Amino acid sequence: MEELLEHIRRTYGGLADRIQAGFVERPVTLRINTLKTSVDEVLFAFAREGIAYERVPWFSDALIVHCPQEIIENTPLYQEGHFYLQSLSSMLPPLVLSPSPGESILDMTAAPGGKTTELYCLSGGKAQITACERDKYRFERLKFNLGRQGATRVYAMCRDAAMLDDFLKFDKILLDAPCTGSGTVTSTDIRFTEVFLAKCVHMQEKLLKKALKLLKKGGTLVYSTCSVLKEENELLLERTLPREAHIEQIVPPEGIPLLPSREGTLTVCPDKLYEGFFVARIRL
Repeated sequence: MEELLEHIRRTYGGLADRIQAGFVERPVTLRINTLKTSVDEVLFAFAREGIAYERVPWFSDALIVHCPQEIIENTPLYQEGHFYLQSLSSMLPPLVLSPSPGESILDMTAAPGGKTTELYCLSGGKAQITACERDKYRFERLKFNLGRQGATRVYAMCRDAAMLDDFLKFDKILLDAPCTGSGTVTSTDIRFTEVFLAKCVHMQEKLLKKALKLLKKGGTLVYSTCSVLKEENELLLERTLPREAHIEQIVPPEGIPLLPSREGTLTVCPDKLYEGFFVARIRL
């Protein structure tokens, strides 16, 4: 933990204490699967079962739930895929990508499937989504969640997205890149070294370069990480993006805690509700 905190102090100076204060356990949050149910149906069921919740102002399908996670996981609605347990910050990248019916969309690192199924929901189940996951165990988890959520039109591939053929082209791409997880810390038990950071950055650069090759001209790429480290975020984009690519302005939803970030991008500051997260929208 101390090595991570020292890195954050060098980067953010006086804001480091604010970031560290956000390294806490967060309440259960979820996204309602509107292709299987309605928001009202879930709210009615929770009221009937005495499960307290709060609405999320910037996303009508999201709830903050005030009860132990095991209680939520034992409800029939959860078992039947009527909602998906997902952090609030991780709901942002699919919203920023804004999928539409008929679009070809690639989710490059899809497991366990939260963002994939959100993309599916947001498109009304009518986008042509390809979801890649190279790890066999995580791929099985992805397939399980796609099935439970009823995402029947998603084409899942157990393959490293960095190895996809360049002739493939997509209207939109989500690259939620593997990272150090520096924004998701909840205790002193974290694996972080400068060597590990360098390995993550190398993988992120490789995936980002591949994403740019697979994106159609005029297409949209959303790059995100659950990290607050600039090496994985702004600095990576500055070094990797070609001249013809430009970062589009993202208007942050009201109430989300933010850290200083490159103009147009979002860096969410970890706090009692939100994981630290970075989101950028790129247009070719």
